[in-house]
Amino acid sequence: MASCAASSEEESTTTDFRCVQCGFPVKTLYIQYSPGNIRLVKCGNCKAVADGYIECEVMILILDLILHKPKAYRHVFYNMFSKETVNFESLLWKLVLVYAALDKMWVLSTNEKEYTMPASFTSFLLEFGKMLTGVMFGNLIFICVLFCSTRKLLNAATIFHGWKQMLFVIVVSSYFKIFLLAMMVWEFPSSVIVIIDVFVLSSNTVALKVITNSVMRRSLLVCALAHGLKCFTSESKVFVLQS
Repeated sequence: MASCAASSEEESTTTDFRCVQCGFPVKTLYIQYSPGNIRLVKCGNCKAVADGYIECEVMILILDLILHKPKAYRHVFYNMFSKETVNFESLLWKLVLVYAALDKMWVLSTNEKEYTMPASFTSFLLEFGKMLTGVMFGNLIFICVLFCSTRKLLNAATIFHGWKQMLFVIVVSSYFKIFLLAMMVWEFPSSVIVIIDVFVLSSNTVALKVITNSVMRRSLLVCALAHGLKCFTSESKVFVLQS
């Protein structure tokens, strides 16, 4: 958590830190008097501690993310990664690769009965390439629809700095896809995939609400539209591949 805040000498500089309670910008999250001796800074707007997660265990943060608490999302998006200590570009593309791999597992899990193992290695590579193309195309549609809908329906053009921030928010808030790894090892009923999809949708909705400061109803509409088009594109791709 050391990267979550600036030191006392950095108080005067402009940062992107936010209060996890109300989302109000703050200059620093804590003041360090000596090693191991810090004082958490209070928000100038709501007068609450700006970010109590600095002194919390990671498990508490994970539980709050699962419970969809907005303050946990604000901590991850604004306060967890410092630009001075973390290479944002490198982190983003690593997360995108993990997200794409999990989406590939989602396709295999939802269509395991339709796919058969190719007879040759060449056929396997061809089938893998087609499936990977479908996954990437579906996610491209998803991101484009989400980005455009956010700017049009949520009036968030001045809040978002670009598609990289949108990509980071969506990838991080889709963390529940990691449970697809368990489905590759143990057998689960197909209803579990639906539960994971619903959970990812709700997590994306809360994340979008936190970032854009919009109402939950509009954020849900935007996310549902993007997820719906992505599923339609994926199903159409599968149908074409099987034809």
